Amino acid sequence: MSERAFATVYGPACMYGSLSRIGLLNVLRFLGSIPLGTVEALRFFVEEVGRMIVLLGLSAVWLLRPPFRGREFVRQLDFAGAQSVLLIVLTGTFTGMVFTLQTYNGMHRYGAEAMVGATVALGLTRELGPVLSALMVVARVGSAMTAELGTMRNTQQIDALTSMAVEPVQYLVVPRIFAVTLVLPLLALIFSFTGMVGAYFIASGWLGIDPASFMSGIRNYLGPEDITHGMIKAVVFGLMVSLVACAKGYYVTGGARGIGVATTRSVVLSSVLVLVSDYVMTSLMF
Repeated sequence: MSERAFATVYGPACMYGSLSRIGLLNVLRFLGSIPLGTVEALRFFVEEVGRMIVLLGLSAVWLLRPPFRGREFVRQLDFAGAQSVLLIVLTGTFTGMVFTLQTYNGMHRYGAEAMVGATVALGLTRELGPVLSALMVVARVGSAMTAELGTMRNTQQIDALTSMAVEPVQYLVVPRIFAVTLVLPLLALIFSFTGMVGAYFIASGWLGIDPASFMSGIRNYLGPEDITHGMIKAVVFGLMVSLVACAKGYYVTGGARGIGVATTRSVVLSSVLVLVSDYVMTSLMF
């Protein structure tokens, strides 16, 4: 029955009273779904954290037990490291250039152009190098790991390894986690170096900053502890990124759609964890 017919038969007051009751029921239904949604989200979070902790523990155990999968480890080093160098070089170079332009814009207002080199070097080694390298690895390596392991799970290749008495965690997960954790600090160093090279050419060739002054600022203000802190961040980022990527792919369900969902969640969760942990480590180190 339409609202006009309802009002004609039962009167406007009855119609509006019925509509208000329906609205009240919808509000109560929505309020009742909030606790259930919160409990479901908490259960999902605990389940995901538990899976990652279990996978990390199994990886630590199988890392020290033979047989050692050296060939698979080298293959993952090549995929995560050597094949990512060009991407890191391009990203680092243009990041250093842009950072130099923005830093010069601020320093020039106070006549502190000599501090551009030191500011760019500290920013790259402490923050931009580790963080942006990790995000590039998430986009290129982490997504590929999740999709590859997810496909192996859906096509029962992981079950086939188990049936052949091959431990899947040792064969598939350990080389990936170890390779990414080892190679990401090296990529962060390359990122920082190429960024400073790009910054040098922009500062001296485009902005007219004295090259000696630019390099002097780097030598005076950039210390070994700054590089060490950046490397520690990169190691933590590499462990988190590889662990999340492997866990999302290893435990995937739901067929082809499940692989797509797991890959998306892997990239999003890894990126968020990199940024959150960067703040935590920065507050502790500096």
